[in-house]
Amino acid sequence: MGITEIIVGSLIIIFAIVIIAAILLQEGRRAGINGAISGGADTFLSKNKARSVDAFLARWTKYIAIAFMILVVIAFVLAMI
Repeated sequence: MGITEIIVGSLIIIFAIVIIAAILLQEGRRAGINGAISGGADTFLSKNKARSVDAFLARWTKYIAIAFMILVVIAFVLAMI
């Protein structure tokens, strides 16, 4: 096992943990319904803040997932050599 395989393997593990964290931090699709049922009222600014944070997490989840897939392909190619 070469040093490049160790580095790529470590990066895959780190990216996998980051993807899991980003997905868990995102608000669910039905989260707004619970606030309406329980009587919790959000202000206009807090709704926009939540949307921007969710949009940020969704965008970065896509980028991290693409990088993760590229790293897996690189690891496969290195294993075949």
